[in-house]
Amino acid sequence: MLPTILPARPDQIKEGPAEIITVIEGSKMERFKVNIVSVDRNADKKSKGLLIEVTDEKLLAKTGGIVQGMSGSPIIQEDLLVGAITHVLVNQPNKGYGCLIDCMLSEAGII
Repeated sequence: MLPTILPARPDQIKEGPAEIITVIEGSKMERFKVNIVSVDRNADKKSKGLLIEVTDEKLLAKTGGIVQGMSGSPIIQEDLLVGAITHVLVNQPNKGYGCLIDCMLSEAGII
């Protein structure tokens, strides 16, 4: 069971170390290290507000980076939910895009 993770306010999301929570073997959720390369609050709000790079050696060794099925995996920074994975860069599978949590909550009519 994972602890409760609160959503980040837009001003709390920054470039730097973060984690994703995803499943790569069986049904066990695991945390893997990533780096938030850029935060673009003016990007396509539904998909590309975050550019992330996988830095976790275990994840890179097992999958090569972001693979099909990881879409929707939460992106956590400083114990706050900052977004979710949406896309992989086809020619660079160690990098991908994520949607900002405030965009997701806004689209859902929560904020």
